[in-house]
Formats: sequence, structure tokens, C-alpha cells
Amino acid sequence: MSIHQSVKKDKILVVDDVYDNLVLLETVLQEDSYEVILAQDSKYALSLVEQSPPDLILLDIMMPELDGYEFTRRIRNNQNLPYIPILLITAHIYSSVVDGLDAGADDFIRKPFDPDELNARVRSLLRLKHSIDERDHMASLREDFASRFTHDLRTPLAAANRVLKLIREGLFCTVTSDFGKVIDTMIGSNEDLLIMVNNLLEVYRHEAGSKTLKVSTFNIQELVGEVTQELKPLAEEKNLVLKAELLENLNAEQETLTTVTADRIEIRRVLTNIIGNAIKFTATGYIYIRVNIDKNNVIINIQDTGPGISQKHQAILFERFRPGKHLGSGSGLGLYLSRCIIESHQGSLDVESEPGNGSIFTISLPVVSATKLEVET
Repeated sequence: MSIHQSVKKDKILVVDDVYDNLVLLETVLQEDSYEVILAQDSKYALSLVEQSPPDLILLDIMMPELDGYEFTRRIRNNQNLPYIPILLITAHIYSSVVDGLDAGADDFIRKPFDPDELNARVRSLLRLKHSIDERDHMASLREDFASRFTHDLRTPLAAANRVLKLIREGLFCTVTSDFGKVIDTMIGSNEDLLIMVNNLLEVYRHEAGSKTLKVSTFNIQELVGEVTQELKPLAEEKNLVLKAELLENLNAEQETLTTVTADRIEIRRVLTNIIGNAIKFTATGYIYIRVNIDKNNVIINIQDTGPGISQKHQAILFERFRPGKHLGSGSGLGLYLSRCIIESHQGSLDVESEPGNGSIFTISLPVVSATKLEVET
């Protein structure tokens, strides 16, 4: 018994206000068995794209109402549409290739065109479309796998920690001092693994472009102060000085510059990770956090008296799955994720360090007006 599989035809939308041109293009394209849709009205064609996105658009430049340049810009500015290659076609020698490409078109051909050349360009753009669709599909599968994988790990880890804490409290048996230390180690290991699992999921969300920032307006100094207070017990356990040097006696304009529009939870994650690392890898001395402002940015310096980082290791410090060389270094995801978060806010994260002289991590965040970002209410 033979099994026949139907192969999906590539759908091509042809937009031209001259009917004869549409018929000619349809004839040329039918040689390769595409599904060809014709549209004389550019506004109607735009609605077709929004309702059922084609795999490729062949677009005349000189049209009434919406010309090819404006049509292209509207397609590229519509965040709800997938990537659609656009081939601009014109009979006018003065039509600008630069304007078309800057508007977002992928290719350009002039009339009268060679049918073989047109079909070759169409095949090339469709290959590009298929490649990008496949990449996006794989990214979606990867994120779905990461989401399911991390969920399946988090649930038993959290359950195990609840049971371990009950054991440590003596609910099931008498817990000796040595046994309590073993339980604490197990709980700590589980919590480290939970952090790694959560970081892994966040990394994949950023890389897949599916991370949505929950933007709000807040005072960055207050957040730095909160994180410092939360982490102070960890520093005190190691007899380290942990201090946030915040700006005081600010005038109205300076106070405005310390108010940022960003995802507060994500910025907290970055501060917690970098300050936590400084505490973890510093044996003696201090960790100072300083907040400064300039005209357009809030700058946060996190300085420690740890062992420092060589130039060689600084070069790969922010790469994913590149754990540090210190004893107790984690999975190598924390700093990579931190830079992803800061760069998604149009900021920067850098390090200055020398072996034996500690490190200074610098976070620079733009002071973004609430009118430029959608603020979550």
C-alpha cells in the first residue's frame, strides 16, 4: 500500500495595481507550482497578510494609497507577523534600491525582468524563509523542552527540601548535630540546583526571544538597599563588610535620575547574582556597592576584595556554561543571564579586575522615560 503525503505549497502574494502585471507574474510563477494570490489594492493586500501571512510577497513600488516602501514598513513594524521575505519590483529607473532595502525589503528587481532571474530570486528568498522558520521552530521546541525539563526537576527538588527541613526540625526522628549538618548540606545542594534550573530556563527564554519584561518605574537606590540588606547575613557569616553607598541629599532633578523604568524582578536577579558572587568568592575584606548617576544612566559599581580575575578568564566570563575557576563556581549561567537581562534593558554589564586585587562589576542602566516603554500597571 502506497502512502501519499501532500506537500505544502509555498504561498506567494503578488501586489500590483496594474492587472496585466499581475497576470504576467502569475504566469511566470506558476511554472514552479506555487500557490499564487493576486491583489490590485495595496490596503486590501495588507489585510490579507495580517489574516493569513504568505511565505513571500512580490510587491510593486509605485502604487496609489500605499506605495511599496510604506507597505514594506508596515509589514516590518507589525510585531504579530512572522518573518516574510519581500521582493520589490519596479519599472521606474529612479526607484531607490536604498530606500527599499532600508524600509525592510529583502531584494529588488526591475522591469522588464528575465523570468528565469525572477524565479531564481523567488527560490532564494523562499529558502531564506524556510531556514528562518526552521530556526524559529527549533527555538520553540528547545524552549518547550527547557520549560518541561525545569518544571519536572523543580517539583521533586522542592518536595525533597520540604521533607529534609521537617527531618531537621525533628519531626520524624531525633537529629544529632552531625546529622543536622548533613541535612543542611543536602538542602543547600538542592537550593543550588534549583537556582541553576531556573537560570537555565531564563537563559533559553532570552535566547528564544520569548522573554517578556514586566516593566515598571521604581527607585534603583531602594532596590540596591533591599538586596544589600537581604544578603548581609551571608556576608556576616564570613566576617565580610557589605555596604551600599547610596546617593544622599539629592535635588529633584537628581532624584528623577535614580528612578528607572525597567523590570524590577529581573534587575533584582542581576544584583542578587553579582553581589552574591562577590560574597561567595571573597574570603576577607569587603564588598562595596556604589550608585552613581550621569545625564542618561544609572551606574552601579560592585567592588570586592576577592582573588580577582585574569584577563584570559575575563574574556570568557560572560559566556554561557563558562564557570569561573574559583572553588565553588557554579554552572556558568549566572553571569551570562545577568548580561542578557541588562542588555535587554539597553544597558551594559562589564568587569574590571586583576588577580590579587579584587574585582569591580559595573552595571549601567539607561534612565528610560516611562513614555518609551510600556509600564505594567
